[in-house]
Amino acid sequence: MDIILSRYGQFCLGGLVLTSLASCSAAKAEHPNIIYVFPDQMRNCAMSFWDSPEYAGIYGWQADPVQTPRLDGFAGESVVMSRAMSTCPVSSPYRGMLLSGMYPERNGVVLNCMSERPESTLDPEAVCISDVLHANGYFCGYIGKLHAETPMKNDPANPGHYVSDMVPEWDAYTPAERRHGFEYWYSYGTFDEHKNPHYWDTDGVRHDPHEFSVKHETDKAIEFLRNRNGERDPHKPFMLMVAYNPPHSPYKSTDDCMEEDYALYRDKSISELYVRENADTTLTKASSIRYYLSNVTAIDREFGRILDEVRELGLEGNTIIVFTSDHGETMCSHSTYDPKNSIYTESFNVPFMIRYPGVLRHRVDSTFLTTTDIMPTLLSLAGLKEMIPQSVQGRDLAGVIAGTDMGNARESALYMRNLNGKTGIDRTVHGYFPEARGIRTSRHTMEISIRRDGTLKGVRLYDDIADPYQLNCLDYREHGKIFRELCGQLQELLAESDDIWYRTGTLEKLDLINKNK
Repeated sequence: MDIILSRYGQFCLGGLVLTSLASCSAAKAEHPNIIYVFPDQMRNCAMSFWDSPEYAGIYGWQADPVQTPRLDGFAGESVVMSRAMSTCPVSSPYRGMLLSGMYPERNGVVLNCMSERPESTLDPEAVCISDVLHANGYFCGYIGKLHAETPMKNDPANPGHYVSDMVPEWDAYTPAERRHGFEYWYSYGTFDEHKNPHYWDTDGVRHDPHEFSVKHETDKAIEFLRNRNGERDPHKPFMLMVAYNPPHSPYKSTDDCMEEDYALYRDKSISELYVRENADTTLTKASSIRYYLSNVTAIDREFGRILDEVRELGLEGNTIIVFTSDHGETMCSHSTYDPKNSIYTESFNVPFMIRYPGVLRHRVDSTFLTTTDIMPTLLSLAGLKEMIPQSVQGRDLAGVIAGTDMGNARESALYMRNLNGKTGIDRTVHGYFPEARGIRTSRHTMEISIRRDGTLKGVRLYDDIADPYQLNCLDYREHGKIFRELCGQLQELLAESDDIWYRTGTLEKLDLINKNK
C-alpha cells in the first residue's frame, strides 16, 4: 500500500488537477467520446466472422456456429486484436485491471469479490480511467455489472445490512464516494438472473425492471446517448461503460435467454453446435451451448442498437467504440466444468475490436493486448497520453493499434491464476494463493502451477500452431530448449508486473531450468 500511495502522490504532484482544469474547455472539441461494451464470459470464437475468408486461417480453429451479424459488420470497421488476453480470466480481477491499469496485487482485486473475501476489493485510492477522464473534462457513465468491490453492509434501503440475505453475499451496492469519477450510475455488483435484474441508480434508488437485462441496459445506454432527461452534461465528451452479464451463466433454460434467440439453436444437434475438436459433449453441461449461443446472438443485436444510435445522433465520427469481454468460456472444452480461470484459449483469449473513424483503419492486429494495457491505451487514443497515471503498470498501445509506432508492442502475454488464501473460523478468506503463472507467445502456451507448499504441481505446454485446440500437452522435459526460452520470457513478464512469483523467486526455487538441461 505504501508503494501504491506514493505513486498516487507522484501522480497528483505531477499536476493532474491543475492541468485538467486548464484543459476542460478544450476537451469538448479535442477529445473523442468513448463507449466500452463488455459482456461477461464471451469467448473469442463465439463470433461467426472468424470463419469468413478474410479471417479464416488466423487461428487454425473454427468459430462457433453462432449468428452475430452486427459484430461481424463491426469487425470490418475496426482494428481486430486477435491476441487480446484476459490476464487473470475471472470477472473481478479483470475489472480491477481494466479500471486501474494495475495488476491485481496493486489494485486490490486479487479474487472474485464476495462477502467472504473482504480483502479483495478495488482500492478506493486507485486512480482509475474514469478518475482521469472526469478530471479532464469528461462525463463518465457506468451501466450494468461492476463486481469489483467486496459486498458491504450498506444497502441504501436497509442501512447496516447487505443488499440481500444471501450467505455468502456476492451482490453489492457501490456508494457515490467509491465510483471513481462515474457521475451517471445504473449498476449492481453481481446478480445472475438475466430476466430479473436490478440496479441502483446515481441517487442510490433501486430499480427492478423485470425484463431481459441486455435489452434493458441497452435501453438505458440509448437514454444516456440521447440525453433527453439530462442523463449527462451535453457540453462534455463522455465515456460510457456498458457491462452486460450474459452470456455468463445461468444457461439452463429459456428463463436465461430470449425465446426468439433460442429458436435459432433449439433444433440443432449437439454435434452441429460443438465444432471445436477439444469439446467433451459427454459432460452434463453440454446442452448449455444452445442457451449460451442464444445470449451471444442477443448481445449482438443489442450492441447493434447502440451502433445504430451512435450513427443516428451523428456521434460516429468522434466516438471510440470498443467491444470486448472480461474472459472467455470453456463450454465443455478440455473436459472441464470450470468456464474460466484457466490458460486454455477458450478462457484466456477474448474478443477485442476497437473502432475510431478517421484514426484507426480496419485490419487484424496480432500484437498481444493484455488487460492492464486497456486503460493507458484508451487514455492515449483520447488525447490524454500525458495524463496516464504513474501507477499504471500496463503499456500504452495506442501507437501499435494505430499502426504508427510499434515501440510498445508486446510479443507475449502474462497469465495468472489466484486461489483463496487462508480461511478463518468465520469462513473469511485472508490473503490469496498464487497457484499458477503462465505465458502465451505467438506459438506456445505454457503454464506452471504450484502446490501450497511451493512444490511443483504441474506444467502445461502447448504448440498452438501445430495444435490449435490444445489437445496434446507436451512434456516440457522433452522440449528443453523451448521450455527454457519460455521460462526466461515468463520471468521477464513477472518482473515487469512486479508479481509475487518474481518477488519471492518462485521460478528459481522450482529450479526447473537446471533440472531440465
